[in-house]
Amino acid sequence: GVKDGSWTVLQLVEALGSCLENTDPRMRGRGIQLLSQVLLQCYSQLQEKEVLHLVLFYESRLQDHHLVIPSVLQGLRALSMCEVLAPGLAVSVLKAIFQEVHVQSLLQLDRHTVYSIITNFMGTREEELKGLGADFTFGFIQVMDGEKDPRNLLVAFQIVRDLIAKNYALGPFVEELFEVTSCYFPIDFTPPPNDPHGIQREDLILSLRAVLASTPQFAEFLLPLLIEKMDSDLQSAKLDSLQTLTACCAIYGQKELQEFLPSLWSSLRREVFQTASEKVEAECLAALHALSACLSRSVLSSDTEDLLDSFLSSILQDCRHHLCEPDMKLVWPSAKLLQAAAGASLRAYHRVTHSVLPLLLEQYTKHPQSSQRRTILEMLLGFLELQQKWGHVEEDESTLLSLHGPVCSVVFSALTDPSVQLQLVGIRALTVLGSLQGFLSPSDLELVVDHLIRLTLHEEDSQSSEAAMETAGSLSPIYPKVFSGRMVPRLEEELQAEREEESSRDHCSLRQRCLQALAAVSTHTSIVRETVPVLLQHLRKVQKGSEAGSTQDLVSVCQSLHRVALQCQQDAESCWYYHQTVVPCLLAMAVQAAMQESTQPLLGKALLEEEVLAAMIPVISAATAHLSPELAAQSVSHVVPLFLDGEVSFLPQNSFPCSFQPFEDGECLEAQRRLVALLMAFVCSLPRNVAVPQQERLLRELLALSCSCNCPFTATTAAKCFAGLVNKHPAGQQLDEILQLAVNRMEPGLAEGPRRTQALTLLLWVTKALVLRYHPLSSHLTDKLLGLLSDAELGPAAADGFSLLMAESQDVLHKGCHADVRIMFRQRFFTDNVPKLVQGFHGAGPDVKANYLKGLSHVLNHLPKPVLVTELPTLLSLLLEALSCSDRVVQLSTLSCLQPLLLEAPQIMSLHVDTLVTKFLSLTSSPTMAVRIAALRCAHALTSLPTTVLLPYKARVIRALAKPLDDKKRLVRKEAVAARGEWFLLGSPGR
Repeated sequence: GVKDGSWTVLQLVEALGSCLENTDPRMRGRGIQLLSQVLLQCYSQLQEKEVLHLVLFYESRLQDHHLVIPSVLQGLRALSMCEVLAPGLAVSVLKAIFQEVHVQSLLQLDRHTVYSIITNFMGTREEELKGLGADFTFGFIQVMDGEKDPRNLLVAFQIVRDLIAKNYALGPFVEELFEVTSCYFPIDFTPPPNDPHGIQREDLILSLRAVLASTPQFAEFLLPLLIEKMDSDLQSAKLDSLQTLTACCAIYGQKELQEFLPSLWSSLRREVFQTASEKVEAECLAALHALSACLSRSVLSSDTEDLLDSFLSSILQDCRHHLCEPDMKLVWPSAKLLQAAAGASLRAYHRVTHSVLPLLLEQYTKHPQSSQRRTILEMLLGFLELQQKWGHVEEDESTLLSLHGPVCSVVFSALTDPSVQLQLVGIRALTVLGSLQGFLSPSDLELVVDHLIRLTLHEEDSQSSEAAMETAGSLSPIYPKVFSGRMVPRLEEELQAEREEESSRDHCSLRQRCLQALAAVSTHTSIVRETVPVLLQHLRKVQKGSEAGSTQDLVSVCQSLHRVALQCQQDAESCWYYHQTVVPCLLAMAVQAAMQESTQPLLGKALLEEEVLAAMIPVISAATAHLSPELAAQSVSHVVPLFLDGEVSFLPQNSFPCSFQPFEDGECLEAQRRLVALLMAFVCSLPRNVAVPQQERLLRELLALSCSCNCPFTATTAAKCFAGLVNKHPAGQQLDEILQLAVNRMEPGLAEGPRRTQALTLLLWVTKALVLRYHPLSSHLTDKLLGLLSDAELGPAAADGFSLLMAESQDVLHKGCHADVRIMFRQRFFTDNVPKLVQGFHGAGPDVKANYLKGLSHVLNHLPKPVLVTELPTLLSLLLEALSCSDRVVQLSTLSCLQPLLLEAPQIMSLHVDTLVTKFLSLTSSPTMAVRIAALRCAHALTSLPTTVLLPYKARVIRALAKPLDDKKRLVRKEAVAARGEWFLLGSPGR
């Protein structure tokens, strides 16, 4: 009635009159409860006058019997949300609560109501409450004092934060407010199991920390408390104290910290020197960093002491001498403390490095042993890395610049040391020095490049060589002129040099390193313009040669070109230069080789090897995927006519002995047809908004080639290319027609004839293309694939096809080449097809049951684990049956599916523990090494099931796992040791 306006609240009060004035407090309580419930629903409709009368009524009732108070508070909560509350009423209500209600004697819910009333008034009547002055703060302190419930504490802590953040008067009650909140520090709360409120210990810790670190006024009370708790035996108390100190430093100044700095430093030093906990050490270093930053921020006047300087002096005094003992325990803790303090500000950095860097350089010279030098250089490196935070080196203040000569000398000497570990630290130091703007002189840079070339090409240890390449890659974009002018020509020279005196293996390794180094430094447009022609020149040279290892050499060059392509993708200029230089060149060389193969079968053969073409695919794909639509359209207008019409005019050196017709019939054109792999790499990587010229004709040619070609490599690449184009093709009549044409070609091909395998390959790739984009025809094609599982000839291959459908494809149909991939296609495929697989398995003959199990295990293996866990109860019996299958692929796939489920769904798996133990132990004797390893990993994972379930099997498993300890394969023995060890420890104390 009140809601629809037929009753007013005052009429309701009159109607409840006898109830509200009843002598029985229970009856009065029920009357007020009803009124309060109405107000909670209708408070927004109340008039100002009504609110005034209700407030006065409710205030008077706060003096009533304790049974009535909860309902009175609910009514006041409703009134505290009224926008028409007259000025002065909020103060009046709170005064009445503070005066008449002993809040901590109420139940949790009623205490929460009081906090809600205060919160509501603070949100809407801030100025009125501030008029109460410190009385409001004192009243709240009385309300909160003794609160124990975590739900209420979160609200109370928020109120205290608002009191401080909104500048309410704390008056003489700062210490009382601190005491009433700090009594909970450090938080010791463990949520009960199945807690419906979801309050975690971390929520309370962060909420209390926000209170304690909210005002410098708490400093004189809080800092002694933190120092005391740092000395606690409880690690959680130490961590909480350190994190709170770090938070406080953000708002404190010198004045708050001054008195406590010696005690704080003493506690932090002791913890870092003595702790065995990495967490405690990390928090100590963070706190020291925060203290140093806080002191660095303070503005100094002429008559105040520089606290930062005296604080850092204490740290240097206690830590510096330990740096002279590189073999002793305290060397690293001391270095970490100094670095934490120095990293806080440029001023702190200059103060610390001025004392420490000369000492470290002196110690490096004094200690001749490589292990000691490595420790010293690693400490030096830590200080050098801190300089990176401030970028360029300032001449007037920098200790580092004044020590330029000795620092370079130490780093360069480390690069020529016989110790690989010292070399590696030297290489890291070189990276840092190079990144410091203005530190290295032109002559230094030339020396740096010479060292990098020597380490990259001639250092025996591959770790040093790889690290030097990485450093070259980091420094080349900073100094492109030096690297393009000095390093690239040297690498080119090494690459071209014919080394008759070296063994071919050494020469091959040197060539590999040269190629990798050329790719590593190709990080800037100016360098890319130097390195790409060198790599392409080498590719031509290798293709013309006829040495035995030329296939591997071609693959190596392609791998280097691929790396360069990836590094060019972020820069539009480099990307287009790379594309228009590399793609036509690769196509020209491949076309030339294919034509020579047609006319002179022995020439250019290596470039047409599957392995080499497969290495060229990612090069062309990466060079195309990041082109702008305009440039991609320009390029596609040349490449597609090359394959459809033999239009070779855009290729460099385009005088070919015969025409290029990869889609024509004829045995002599087999080599040309293989180059469809390069067409696939190009057109399937184009952005989706780039139109492919003559697309319908191209699709028909690819379809015909995929069904008619005898070469499996060519047929597969044609099928993949067709699928890649279909996946991106806009929906509509044209797509429907081309798909119908494909179905019409596939169905007879699958039914009979010599090319059933090619038809199956096409079916798989087209199905994948359509499954990814949720095309309606995908379900028809998947049903066709399910039907083939019972085929004696194609069944095993069709089963493996489910892996192709679910797995991430490497060269086409992935997001990197702009394919249309819907976000949950695997889950959808699972929902639509797993019931059919299960049904097919139960109805299949014994000779083809394994195909259904293999298909199912492939689907489950690629499914996100959380989805799999929810479906586990219905599928587990089938998975267990799959373990008895004799097909090793089925066994392996099922084991790799079960292993994570043992860890993620132990309760469900426990129900089948007897079968699991038996199956896993029998498979540890499989003739296939991979199956033995997977079975042992599953036996290991079994130990995550509840101990009570496993104990009856402990002796049996330990006995059975003794046999694989003597396996002839080391990897099997390693897994057996790990699994048996866990079973031995099963049920022991502390496990």
